[in-house]
Amino acid sequence: MARLNIALGQRSYDIVVEANALSRIAEHIAPWTRRGRSLWISDSLVAAHHWPKIEAQLASAGIEAHLHVVPAGEASKSWAELARLVDWLLAMGVERSDTIFALGGGMIGDLTGFAASIVKRGCNFVQLPTTLLAQVDSSVGGKTAINTAAGKNLVGSFHQPKFVLIDPQVLATLPPREMRAGYSEVVKYGLIDDARFFDWCEANGVAVLAQQPDALERAITTSVAAKARIVGEDERETKDRRALLNLGHTFGHALEADTGFGERLLHGEAVGVGMVLALLYSARRGLCDARDAERVAAHLSACAMPVTLADAGVTADGAALVDHMRHDKKMSGGTLPFLLLRGIGQTFVAHDVDLDDVAQFLDEQHRIAAQAPVS
Repeated sequence: MARLNIALGQRSYDIVVEANALSRIAEHIAPWTRRGRSLWISDSLVAAHHWPKIEAQLASAGIEAHLHVVPAGEASKSWAELARLVDWLLAMGVERSDTIFALGGGMIGDLTGFAASIVKRGCNFVQLPTTLLAQVDSSVGGKTAINTAAGKNLVGSFHQPKFVLIDPQVLATLPPREMRAGYSEVVKYGLIDDARFFDWCEANGVAVLAQQPDALERAITTSVAAKARIVGEDERETKDRRALLNLGHTFGHALEADTGFGERLLHGEAVGVGMVLALLYSARRGLCDARDAERVAAHLSACAMPVTLADAGVTADGAALVDHMRHDKKMSGGTLPFLLLRGIGQTFVAHDVDLDDVAQFLDEQHRIAAQAPVS
C-alpha cells in the first residue's frame, strides 16, 4: 500500500493506492458518510462489475447507498447527462456537507466532479478510479469538465476531491485496449521530466500491461506522485508548471475531435500519438534529436498502441486539425501554448508556435506515411 498527499493547503487530500481496497470500502470511506448514507455515480459497465459487492459491504456497515448510473462512454460527458445527474442529486436531497462518490473512469470522474462543484455551490466528492488512465491521471488534480460541440473539456471547473482511492486490482476487468490507452499517460510522466522513469517503462511496459502486481503498482504510484507534485506547485495552471501535464494533449485533442470523441480513438490513444507528434515537431524545429521521437514511437508501438496519424485513423489535413486546436481552452491572445521537448524528460512550454507551421508539419506527416513502403 502507498499513501500520498497532494499539498494544497486547506484543499489538501490523500491518495491511497492499495490492492483489493474495494474489499474494505466501508472502512475507507467512513469519514465521508457521517449521515449514514452515500450517493454514488457510476457507468453501466463499471456498475455491473463492482456495484453489487460494494453495495453489500456498505449495507453490512449500516451505510445507506444510492446509485445513479450513466451510459458508458465519452458521449456521457455532456450537458444532457450533467443535467440528469444534477436533477438526481437534488431529488436525493443532497446537502453541501454530503460527499458524492465517483466510481469509474475519467468520464465518470469528470462528470461527477463538475456536478459536485456546482450543486448547492459545491459539495464534497471522492474519486474511486477504475481505469488505468483515471488512476494515474484524471482522478488527481481537480480538473472537472464536460465536452461540447465546440470541443473537449471546454466547460468545467477546478474542484478538488476530498480523497482518492486507487485499487489496482479493479483493472482486471478492463479491456486490453483501455489498459493500453491508460499506459500512454504513464509514459507521459517519464517524458515530462523523468528520463529514468521512461527507461523503466521501456523495460517494464509489457509487465505493466500484463498487470503484474509490482510493476503495475510502481507505474501507478510513480505517476500519481509526479502529478501530485506538479499540481501542488501550480494548482490552477496559472504558471507553465502544470501545463506540462498537457504533453501530447494539444495534438491529441485535435485528433479526438476529428474522430468524433468516441470509440474510434480513445483519449489515451490520442495522447500517445500526440506525444510522438510533439517529439517529431520538436525535432523538426531542431530542439531534440529525431531518434528521441523514434524511441518513444518504438516503445508505444511495441505496446500495440497507435503512433501515427494513419494508425489513429485520422485523414484530415493539417488545416482542419489546426482549426480544432483553435478551440483549445488554453488559447490566449490568438496564441496557443505547445508542449515541446528538448529530449526525453525535458518537456517545456513554447509560446512562439505558428499554427500555420503546425498545419504544414501535419501535412508532411501524411505525405511521409503515404510514401512509406507497405510491409
